[in-house]
Amino acid sequence: MSFIPEETLRNIERLEDLLKNVKRLVVMTHDNPDPDSVSSAIALAYIAKNKFKVPSVVRYGGIVGRAENRAMIRVLGLKLGPLSESDFKEGTEFALVDMQPKTGNNSFPKKRKPLIIIDHHPLRKTTRADFLDIRVGYGATATILTEYLAASGLEISSKLATALSYGISSETQDLGREAYQTDIQAYLTLFPKSNKKLLANIVHPKLPREYFITLSRALHHSLVYKNAVATTLGEVPNPDFVPFIADFMLRVERINWAICLGRFNSRIVVSIRTTNTKGRAGLFLRQLIGKRGTAGGHDMIAGGQIPCGSLDHEGCTNLEEELIQNFLKKLGYKEIGEMTPLLAAEPIHS
Repeated sequence: MSFIPEETLRNIERLEDLLKNVKRLVVMTHDNPDPDSVSSAIALAYIAKNKFKVPSVVRYGGIVGRAENRAMIRVLGLKLGPLSESDFKEGTEFALVDMQPKTGNNSFPKKRKPLIIIDHHPLRKTTRADFLDIRVGYGATATILTEYLAASGLEISSKLATALSYGISSETQDLGREAYQTDIQAYLTLFPKSNKKLLANIVHPKLPREYFITLSRALHHSLVYKNAVATTLGEVPNPDFVPFIADFMLRVERINWAICLGRFNSRIVVSIRTTNTKGRAGLFLRQLIGKRGTAGGHDMIAGGQIPCGSLDHEGCTNLEEELIQNFLKKLGYKEIGEMTPLLAAEPIHS
């Protein structure tokens, strides 16, 4: 990179002091990790192992569900695995990337304090660590780790560059959503080193039948009201389908807000997307869910979950309908009329 911020250079020095006596480091992503979280974790583990000589592994909770995410790990040969009890053996320290504790989207124990947190989401009041690097002016955590790599002086391999560049592009929708100059600079540094053929295999993977089944269900269970669309998926085979459908529905003409709900592992998973650059979607969803669950996000994207194991099917359905009605009310629609099915034919004007 042509320019490395002073903050990043200082942080590399701080990490060196912090990791001197660490025997083993577990780098954790958020649950059901996306490319930004995976690539950031792989990069931090690479730095810890090769710059500071600390044995490091990457772990995640939940599953890797989306086809693109699985393809990324497979074609690049990335080494990571699910979190297990053996990862908590004595002498092990934890680094969290692209997430913070107690936010409901990760499997890090609530009573434990991590050594390191590197994230681009807003700082939570409950977040504690010996090393904190929270940068809300970055569109992707992978951008922060790209700066760390440049500051470390380590070589960035083609596969690592491919992972990080895809992490940035997927998180910012090809630098078109919440991307800052730092993200653009990092991406332009990484892309020439990326393997373009492998990148194409990641972006355009073969898709399982469940993808098309879920897409069909989404199309038939989406309702439109003014500039908003709401989708209910029912039970989903993996939670990644919920944010995917929210992104997809935002492409409907004249739609500025999308909410998608799906049920997975006794939870209602919720995603919100907006084209409004000042939509404060994260705060919007936290207020919408309230104390019933947890949520977080940025100006244009947000995700959350509500435990619903104590509810039967009708109870879950009623809760989802309530969330959609409150979603529309928060958008400013006080007198809400009947919503229109997405697939209803529009009248043809002569």
